[in-house]
Amino acid sequence: MALTSKETFDLARQVLTGNYVRAPLSIVRGQGSYVWDAEGKRYLDLLPGLGVNGLGHCPPRVVEALRQQAGELLHIHNNYLIESQARLAQKLIQHATGMGEAKAFFCNSGTEASECAIKMARLWGKQNGGKWKFITLENGFHGRTYGALSATGQTNLHKGCEPLLPGFVHVPINDAKALEQAFQDKEVAAFIVEPVQGEGGIFSCTPEYLQTASALCDWHGALLLYDEVQAGMGRTGDLYAYQTLGAPAPDVLWLAKALGGGFPIGAVLARADACEFMVPGTHGSTFGGNPLACAAGLAVLETIEQEGLLAQVRETGVHLGKGLDALKQRFPKLVLATRRVGLMAAIDLSVPGKAYLEKCRDKGLLINCTHDTVLRLLPAMNVTCAQLDEGLSIITEVLKEQA
Repeated sequence: MALTSKETFDLARQVLTGNYVRAPLSIVRGQGSYVWDAEGKRYLDLLPGLGVNGLGHCPPRVVEALRQQAGELLHIHNNYLIESQARLAQKLIQHATGMGEAKAFFCNSGTEASECAIKMARLWGKQNGGKWKFITLENGFHGRTYGALSATGQTNLHKGCEPLLPGFVHVPINDAKALEQAFQDKEVAAFIVEPVQGEGGIFSCTPEYLQTASALCDWHGALLLYDEVQAGMGRTGDLYAYQTLGAPAPDVLWLAKALGGGFPIGAVLARADACEFMVPGTHGSTFGGNPLACAAGLAVLETIEQEGLLAQVRETGVHLGKGLDALKQRFPKLVLATRRVGLMAAIDLSVPGKAYLEKCRDKGLLINCTHDTVLRLLPAMNVTCAQLDEGLSIITEVLKEQA
């Protein structure tokens, strides 16, 4: 017999670690941009899977691909060939404009992809002048394991985990002078940057800044690395966020979250010369690029292409932007700023956002709050304008009640 939300909540408190702030809400079913809890209440989910469910919940092509693949081959390790893995790599590389004859490595998550990119850059750096250090951005987020955490420019996430890995320095976003100064260290192997900071609160690098970063990397003999775990796979209106920004192509780019449509997968794409030292024995992943994950990834790309979702994101993103502007105009003291790139959006409040988050949930809307005061929305790429209006209406109602 299925448990109620309260029963699941009580059980979870007994048997699970306390590292998550869990809402007393047991989600049991999802379809598109809606989910249902154990009591049958429906919610509009404008942050499906923290960005994982880029096509919404249970996208039909992904579900069918997983069902079919599960009946044929669940897993085989990477000492054998996996056709779907090679085909997925080919498609991702074909879309990566400006990266030339790139190569792909598959893993299981964004954090693992960050770790692979860091190791790849160090392997490259040691063969190019013994370089091993990294420049990353303040407020950036790259994952929770030690390499990814060391690259993450948020000191509050470092507390209690020190000492972190040596060799990482953090600079402010869009500050070309600070970046140029950091490059005075001749041991810098790479600059790691999210073209659009996701967890950090939807802050975008300017094209000019990334042009400068690319030029500095070239001048100092370093690699340019883009973390597109959250911004990639169509969420900005192009398959890759650097394309939306009109920024230079990177030497290395990595993806996860929406790549699997709900199934765990991460991918690292690298120019051939950037990954030439990834030889047998240097890196690996037991589950990385398994048949199930790659079948899901291929189905995601097919859905994006067949349903014209990149164009839809650009259209619905403009609609969302107008709604955000209206919130700022209506609540000028409460809403300090709104930010949006495609269907990545943030509402910067002048007060802590937890109460607003909970009120939205009570009224049937799921979003989240990051950095205490930023309400974040990452709607599915196939969200409709009507669904966005539904969500914005609930947010408006909550802001009005709490103002």
